[in-house]
Parts: sequence; C-alpha cells; structure tokens
Amino acid sequence: MEKFFTEIHTEEINENIFKLIGKDWMLITAGDKNKYNMMTASWGTAGVLWRKPVIFTFVRPQRYTYEFMENNAYFSVSFFEEKHRDVLNICGTTSGRDLNKMNIDGLSPLSTPSNSIAFEEAKLVLECRKIYFDDIDPAFFQVFDIEKVYPAKDYHRFYVGEIVRAWKKNA
Repeated sequence: MEKFFTEIHTEEINENIFKLIGKDWMLITAGDKNKYNMMTASWGTAGVLWRKPVIFTFVRPQRYTYEFMENNAYFSVSFFEEKHRDVLNICGTTSGRDLNKMNIDGLSPLSTPSNSIAFEEAKLVLECRKIYFDDIDPAFFQVFDIEKVYPAKDYHRFYVGEIVRAWKKNA
C-alpha cells in the first residue's frame, strides 16, 4: 500500500463526501487477496458515530458482494478519478457470479494492513472494520415515496464501518 498511497487522518480528507459518493461513486470491496468481490455504489454517507469516524454502505441481499460483506470483518471503500468510470460501470452492472471481478482490466488489487483489498488506481481508499449492521425496515419510512425505490421489496442491509485507515494516492 505504502508504495502507492500515504496514510492520512480522516480529518485530512479534503474532497466533498457528497460528490465522492453520489457523483463519483465508490467501490465497496470485501474479502481478501484469495477471494473478494466488489460493487459500485452511489448510496452512502460518512461522519462520526460512537466517537469513531465511520462510513455507511448499503448492499442488497441479492448482490454477490453481500456474501463477502457478511463473511468478513473488514471492507474497503475506494474512490476513483473520472477516467475509471467504465470500470466502475462494469462493477456496478455485472454480478461477480457472472464475471470474476478479480480479473477486471483496469483494476490492480492491493492488500491493506487489515488484509482487505484496495486498488492501485484509486485516489482515496477508506479501510473499514464492520461495527454494526441492520436492515432497512419500511415500517419506519417517514416519507412514503421512498417505498417506490423498492418495487421488489428487496430492502438494503446497511453496514457501519469504522474507518480504521484512510489512504490518499501518492502524487
């Protein structure tokens, strides 16, 4: 990791988290160097919870990445420059059940200190430890048109990940 990235404090992240997640997209990756999967996401948030820097990620149970999130204590969230949009599109529209994403051209995996996976091409990587999860329960929707997002009733599981390390791409 240190060859390509410098570890920074979360307070040193200068980019707008709304843009990073909602417009640039993030790549959620779980597993280890022997077997991992990733998916592109544009839903999530980051902040402070329980006195810890955290990120919230949302994964539907039918996604292949869900299995990896469930079976691993750590995961990573990677952010990329626009030139990597095609790779992010593939990771967001093709299941790891149908394509071995470990062999996608344009992504060079790296092991993090927690043995999760990051990518050499990323501009920012958040290495996270799962500290909580829960399932979206429509009984608690306060704005009822949100239900339209779930025509198949396939509600997301959300994961709270403590950001244990933040990595910024070396210049």
